[in-house]
Amino acid sequence: MRVMILDDDPWISDLLKQLVLSIRPVAQVDCFTDVASALNAWQPSTYQLVMADWNLPDAPGVNLLQKIRENDLDTPLIMITGRADRDSVLAVKSLRISAFFTKPFQVSRVVQCLDALLPLDEALRATTVNTEDLISYLGGLSAGELDLPLLASVKEKLELGYGGALLDPRELANDWRRDPALCTHLIAAANSAAYLGHGQPCTNLNSALTRLGGLTSVNLAISLALRQTTTQPNAMLMTFVQAHLDDAERLAERVVLLAQQCGLDPAPLQSAALLHRMGELCVFYQTQKWENRGNSVTEEALTYAVRDFAAPFAVRLKAHWGLPMVLRELIGAIYALPPMQIRREQVVMRLAASMNNGEPEADIERLKRLAGLT
Repeated sequence: MRVMILDDDPWISDLLKQLVLSIRPVAQVDCFTDVASALNAWQPSTYQLVMADWNLPDAPGVNLLQKIRENDLDTPLIMITGRADRDSVLAVKSLRISAFFTKPFQVSRVVQCLDALLPLDEALRATTVNTEDLISYLGGLSAGELDLPLLASVKEKLELGYGGALLDPRELANDWRRDPALCTHLIAAANSAAYLGHGQPCTNLNSALTRLGGLTSVNLAISLALRQTTTQPNAMLMTFVQAHLDDAERLAERVVLLAQQCGLDPAPLQSAALLHRMGELCVFYQTQKWENRGNSVTEEALTYAVRDFAAPFAVRLKAHWGLPMVLRELIGAIYALPPMQIRREQVVMRLAASMNNGEPEADIERLKRLAGLT
């Protein structure tokens, strides 16, 4: 079974793809960002369902649906768009649209619709055991395959769909503020071309939630949770993950206190502290995926993997997600101050890390003077 998705917002495309796979795991989902590419891929009887946005870079998405209906009256078509006016709904009525959803949509309604329209899956394909060693596997991953593990409690709540409620961003921030994966995912989305507009870069979860809005934030978070539903860590990996999460949380608490003492906005510093172990967390998550393919990892192998891949994975994630430069600089300052043009916020990050790491008192006092705390 094949499903076509036409949407130039990569975050929404991924959400729709994950929704399809959550109910039809064997489906092949093809995503397109422009009408021309989708039209080139369309052949009668090759797709069992098509979902399209209206406003696209090269032409209206409805053009694709019109072309399909010229020779195909049966394939279910779904319009998912930010246009909610009556004229738009009437304009596609003659195309026998199966459903018309307005962004941001309720995930539960879309899932119900997809389940009714899609044929049942064929028999599940047998899972191929991956015999590639861990180091080779990690070395072959692209930036787009890298991710961070969601907290189990956060993932569980997201899988329930938040009841489809339009939640207050402040409530969501309280639920998600300790989860590096979700914070990074939403900050990256808020700073992407799809949502940035002419605003200032978002450097913390609260500002990202405000820009995206409650329902869109929940939808994007559900997309991330659905991607990770089949990844189950073993006890050793969970221990390593929790240790790094605890370290990030301790640093975040320390840096917020120091920022307040210095009269600085603590929000971006807190985000940087929460994300400073992203490289290690990424290695653990990718190792989970590798293990779930029928492999096993030793503590020694995991130690070598973290040593070799944590730093490069962190660099690739920051670039791939387009994290704001201010966050990248704050994260870098946790490990070392730049040789010149040092900002006070960077000094506070280095100071918090040195205090948490138990570094020599003379170094801590020097950093306190640089931060203006003596």
